[in-house]
Amino acid sequence: MLRNAGIQAEAVPARIDEEALRAGLAEEEASARDIADALAEAKARKVSRRRPEALVLGCDQTLEHRGEILAKPVTLEQARSQLLRLRGETHCLYSAVVLCHRGAPVWRHVGVARLTMRSFSDSYLARYLGRHWPAISESVGAYRLEEEGVRLFARIEGSHFTVLGLPLVELLGHLIRIGELEG
Repeated sequence: MLRNAGIQAEAVPARIDEEALRAGLAEEEASARDIADALAEAKARKVSRRRPEALVLGCDQTLEHRGEILAKPVTLEQARSQLLRLRGETHCLYSAVVLCHRGAPVWRHVGVARLTMRSFSDSYLARYLGRHWPAISESVGAYRLEEEGVRLFARIEGSHFTVLGLPLVELLGHLIRIGELEG
């Protein structure tokens, strides 16, 4: 997304214990929004400490359905179970972005999208999973909106980029405001 928007960026893995951080935040009853924000910040801080002169971007996304925070499915059965829970229902995606410089956050934003799945048939679900497993194991909710996963939905409210995991319009606006991008 960044390259397509004309931004030169280097992907640098943060190597944080996401699961432990996520579990600790959940134990503290943090909201899905706050978990996404905290994970994005942890990633950006970690890399920013190694590259203090750079403007470092950290991102994360969480999915909340009826007060429950869903994780990426590890097994095909978990993917099936998640999609059955979401079928005919509305859920929220929270996509957080945090910019760090010299190891400290300098800007953050959490985008929110509300998605309503249609009541797809069991046979369609079986075929969908057969065609897209294991690729969808990398997506919270077990779908990829940029691919066939869009067919699972009846309604989407919010930015397409937020659904994809990066509130790009807000990020670009900020980078233009601070003079990092021509605008």
